[in-house]
Order: sequence, then C-alpha cells, then structure tokens
Amino acid sequence: MDIDKFWMQVALQEAQKAFQEDEVPVGAVIVRNGRIIARAHNQVEKLNDATAHAEMLAITAASNALNQKYLWDCTIYVTLEPCPMCAYALNLAQVSRVVFAAPDYQRGYRAFSPHLIHESVEVHEGILKNESERLIKEFFQLKRMME
Repeated sequence: MDIDKFWMQVALQEAQKAFQEDEVPVGAVIVRNGRIIARAHNQVEKLNDATAHAEMLAITAASNALNQKYLWDCTIYVTLEPCPMCAYALNLAQVSRVVFAAPDYQRGYRAFSPHLIHESVEVHEGILKNESERLIKEFFQLKRMME
C-alpha cells in the first residue's frame, strides 16, 4: 500500500471523528520519521474558536510533542486543502510536505494566494480525494436537511 494513502486514511479517521461531533469533517495527522507525532480534527464548534481547524490543532500538538516550533522533516496529511490561515501557519512552522485529499475551490489557500506555502515545500493533492469529498458532502447535506 502507498504510504501516503495509509497516512491519509488516518487523517480520514480524524475527519470522521469531527463528523460525529457535528464539526466540519476535516482531519489532519503530522508524521515524522514514519510515526505520527500529532493528530487532530476540526473543533471550531466544540471550542467556540474560529481558528480551531484540524491543521492548527495538529501544528500545536506536533510542536509540543517535539518541544520546538519548527516542524522540519514533517509531513502533514489533511483531508481538505488548507485555508489561507492554516497554509500560512504551515509555512511558519516550516513543514517539509503538505499532502491534502480534496481541493477547496472556495476557501482553500490557492483561491487566495498559492504562495502562502513556501515554494520549497512539497505539496501533493488528490490522495483519497473521493472519500474526503464524500464525507464533506454528506455532512453538509445532513446540515441542510436539519434546517
């Protein structure tokens, strides 16, 4: 099995947790040297914090795990293209790779500025894209039905 698919499946498990907690289903894991150093999912509603995105929470957890602010030699796997806030935070944290499943044409960082993530960072997209999109669509369909 492709290692990127494996780690993205873990991120999708985090997204499923968000779904179950009535949060927008986005999950993230940060991996270094073949092991997870952080995992998170959206907790905007739970924490009543607009910045509590999966990526932001994962960056904080990874920095705490490594006891440093820079995430060199780390890869973040996230189920949805990071928003501009998260992309810039990943830039500041100096992650080495960003792998995301589904693009976000309306709120993703590339819709605003593709340069928010430094050009030296490897960016890959599309790993388990269909699974991520399916989860997000199901979430918002349920939300619309409940209105």
